[in-house]
Amino acid sequence: MRWPWTPKTERRAEDISWQALAALAPAGGAVTARMAENLSTVLACVSAIATAIASQPAWVYRRTAKARELDEGHALMRLIRQGPNPHQTWPDFLEWLVASTLLRGNGLAEIQTDPRGTLTGLVPIPWEFVSVQLLPSGRLAYDVTETTRRRRLLQGEVLHLRDRSDDGLVGRSRLQRAAAVVQAGLSVQEFAGALYQNGVHPSGVLEADGVVGADALKHLKSQFKEAFAGSGNAAKAMVLDQGLKWKPVSISPEDAELLASRRFTTEELARLFGCPPPIIGDLSHGTFTNSETAGRWFAQHTLTPWIRKIEAEAARSIFSEADRATHELELDLSGFLRGDPETRWKSHEIGVKNGILAPNEVREVEGWNPIEGGDALRPAGPPAPEARDG
Repeated sequence: MRWPWTPKTERRAEDISWQALAALAPAGGAVTARMAENLSTVLACVSAIATAIASQPAWVYRRTAKARELDEGHALMRLIRQGPNPHQTWPDFLEWLVASTLLRGNGLAEIQTDPRGTLTGLVPIPWEFVSVQLLPSGRLAYDVTETTRRRRLLQGEVLHLRDRSDDGLVGRSRLQRAAAVVQAGLSVQEFAGALYQNGVHPSGVLEADGVVGADALKHLKSQFKEAFAGSGNAAKAMVLDQGLKWKPVSISPEDAELLASRRFTTEELARLFGCPPPIIGDLSHGTFTNSETAGRWFAQHTLTPWIRKIEAEAARSIFSEADRATHELELDLSGFLRGDPETRWKSHEIGVKNGILAPNEVREVEGWNPIEGGDALRPAGPPAPEARDG
């Protein structure tokens, strides 16, 4: 089958991929996604954001004239329940999509449909296999090369989640934008590894007042190693004669400012992803109070923008033109309350007391059977009296 485009008139979009990183990276070589994930901070930030988003409940709602209702029969809702493809659950797929976008600037999945156009699956496509083309019509085409097979997917056949773009067509990874920061982190890590792998740092030296001959030096070395080397000889009393003196020698990472450099690199990379340090296990400045606040900040300022991008891209790519007017995907951040029972039950209490939730709605959320009379909303109580002076 002939491909429906003319190579002479087709214009390739600017390639904003990891291949372009070599020109922007500092001296020492280009940074790749796999190289960047060797830094524990990058891995922790990507994992924290991707897994947190993937763990939230996902719902497909149908909008009505005055409200909205859950549409369990929608094709996307079936994929959420049963898995978008034979190899992944919905959380697995969403985690992969977000992680790919964070590391490479783009997350791409093929939208599979049946002959009637009904959604049947979402299949991930590694961004390294993709070349993006801008067609004369202004639409994008995605050439996917898998082993020896090459195929073309059109814009309406893929779900394309982008990080911030320079041209509105293809996303650009934040690791590429701040390549110098990533390279600095890799350099510090490489230096630390070489320091402990190749460095020679004896715990001390023996000093003599005069010159020690070769035979005496060999005998002294053998005797000293036999008497004091190894864990079995630890803390033994040392007796020296013939004017010998023991001089301890030590070197610390602090002296080379290594620990300070690694700590600063952690903060820099966490800032790159908008991830509070306590979320990724950096508690150097953490307390119980600010760690709890960091969790709310993480949900509001890190996760919410990504969740909104996913919901909007799903509406644009997955839903048909008719569905866009009536349906929407929602990733429910209230799923975080699952791990905070005190806050969750306080929210339920406020909802029931103010006539927002019926008792049976709360019981349904908690997985309990309904009770008789629990479907009625309770009237909101009178407002609390104002406090008066005196």
